[in-house]
Amino acid sequence: MTSLTDRPLVASGRKTSGFRPFKVWKHFRKLVADKEDTEQVFHIIEALKGRKGHRQAWNFIQSDEGKRMMREEVNIPKMLDDHARWADCGPNSVAQHYIRFMKREGLSAAGLVAESHKWSPPENRHQDQTEWYFERLRDTHDLFHVLTSYGRDGLGEACLLGFSYEQNHNLGILFIAYAGTRQRLKESKTNAPLFDAIREGRALGRAAAKIAHEDVEALMREDIDAARKRLNIGEPVIYRRCIAQLIEEGLADSDMRLPEPLAA
Repeated sequence: MTSLTDRPLVASGRKTSGFRPFKVWKHFRKLVADKEDTEQVFHIIEALKGRKGHRQAWNFIQSDEGKRMMREEVNIPKMLDDHARWADCGPNSVAQHYIRFMKREGLSAAGLVAESHKWSPPENRHQDQTEWYFERLRDTHDLFHVLTSYGRDGLGEACLLGFSYEQNHNLGILFIAYAGTRQRLKESKTNAPLFDAIREGRALGRAAAKIAHEDVEALMREDIDAARKRLNIGEPVIYRRCIAQLIEEGLADSDMRLPEPLAA
């Protein structure tokens, strides 16, 4: 296998834009039927990819920091799932918050990789540096949850997708956020300002530093309050307000809980 630095920036067969609304709708209906069917998310993202996200990828890949990370060729999922690696980190470190989150939710970084491979097996993926960048976006998804405090309930995922869109610029992500929330409003008739919560997520994502561009090992060892301040990750105030209202209305998801406030 060739090293990352020896691969082309963009493989000859890679398409850098696409818009297939019928494909999007087919996979979205499957996702509505089973919100745990993560494979459908990857199909939707692929069907609505655009050049803005590719340009961001190429700019980072060609930066000094991007080149350094490629040379190191760190396997992020393997590193994140090695919980013993973080045993020396304090209880308020990003690492320990991440471990608690993953154990509570019954998740692993390897599991998310496996879901993406259902959509596109490794042998079908482009062997270029652009693929390395998009894999970083996938592999840091649960770190986004931990750093923003958005839960894995339906609204939390939608808000995190709004945040992620402003970080990664894929219209598929934004489509899932808004279409999923519209479906929820149709089914629940809640008065909670759900779309405002997504717009808040987008604003927070715009203001924050690019999480996928971080040195993941260094970030894991950082105090989480210091990391949030450094990355300029703000409070999801409207999301918390919506959770409280949904609980009061008896419309909360079974896995919905009020997140802890971020430290000042």
